[in-house]
Amino acid sequence: MNEKPLPPWASEIPEGAFISYSTTYKIGEYFSCFHKDFFTPCDFDKLGYYFYDPTEHGFAKGKKYPLFIFMHGTTNSLENEVCINYAGAEFYAKEEYQKAVGGAYLLIPLANEYRDKNGVLCGGWNDSYVRPIYDLICNFITTRIVPNGGVSKKVIFGNARGATIAFSLVDSYINFFNVILSMGGQNVPDDMTLARYEENNIWLFLAMGKHDEYISYEKKLEPRLEKLMSMFRCFVFTPDWVCNGDHGIASINLAGLEMGQHCIINPVHCNLMFDDGTPMEPLLPNGVTGWLAKALR
Repeated sequence: MNEKPLPPWASEIPEGAFISYSTTYKIGEYFSCFHKDFFTPCDFDKLGYYFYDPTEHGFAKGKKYPLFIFMHGTTNSLENEVCINYAGAEFYAKEEYQKAVGGAYLLIPLANEYRDKNGVLCGGWNDSYVRPIYDLICNFITTRIVPNGGVSKKVIFGNARGATIAFSLVDSYINFFNVILSMGGQNVPDDMTLARYEENNIWLFLAMGKHDEYISYEKKLEPRLEKLMSMFRCFVFTPDWVCNGDHGIASINLAGLEMGQHCIINPVHCNLMFDDGTPMEPLLPNGVTGWLAKALR
């Protein structure tokens, strides 16, 4: 007897497929590679952040490296260092990932999330964070990267609600960022925004599952596919089914809420590779890191 609840889409999965109820990777294996610090922007509350410095892990000082910024999803900052994983940053501390992109600094800003006396979540990402996060990034570059050699390109990742704030940051500082990766986010850029991306040579990676439990693929993304896929610097990953490393269709049930297909951050975090080395996306035989290496050239 299956002790796990069946997801609402269970009757739709292909014949012969199976449901996978957990990721196949270990969370926390690389947390020791990260440091935590704080920054107080002007006219804003103190912000915490985690970071990884490649020059502490075999990459030479005196060179410029890219900076990867990871914007986490709702409630993730309440999970302390587990937020590093939930934001999709942990495995970028792996030697394999670092070598694939030629070394990179990693930065995970934290929203000032908390629950009030009634358990209601407060302090999550909203547009009031845009300038403070930008100030945090600039301070991090000035104080931690420039003394080591400097930054080359800036890459911003966004998971779910984090994708919304990532798009807001790029829209507000279009000349600052070079690459944006959105995973399970509500935002799909309109034509005017995409035109700004093209004018500024911004690369876009957009991932959304066709059975996302919270975002309608048919309404949000499908009408935009033709335009998105016509862009040279854009890649769209829209799997029929979001899977875990064991090839199983992903199910995550938290307090009665199914979100396995919404959490496309998990396979993206695994570089879109199954545990047996098979790519989840045939057009990306070297995974997301391969795509990033191209965008960083």
